[in-house]
Amino acid sequence: MTDNKNTWLAKTKRTFTAVLPVSKRRKGECVNCGACCKLPNVCPFMKLSPDGKVFCSIYPIRPLNCRKYPRTESEFITQETCGYRFE
Repeated sequence: MTDNKNTWLAKTKRTFTAVLPVSKRRKGECVNCGACCKLPNVCPFMKLSPDGKVFCSIYPIRPLNCRKYPRTESEFITQETCGYRFE
């Protein structure tokens, strides 16, 4: 992960820009790696299932920045494990 993008300021920016649309270049799907649930700290709603996958305990009402991450390629800091990619 890039340290300068994994900060509270970066998370605040992602939160405010979450009202904007997701890039049409984003492809793929969530693989429940949980990396985005740790930006910049571990989310208290992140839970671990018996099969080792991560899930959200408030999934139906999760915030927009969680629903849309990664919204753009510039905010995508979990490429190593995430199931999304940008073409």
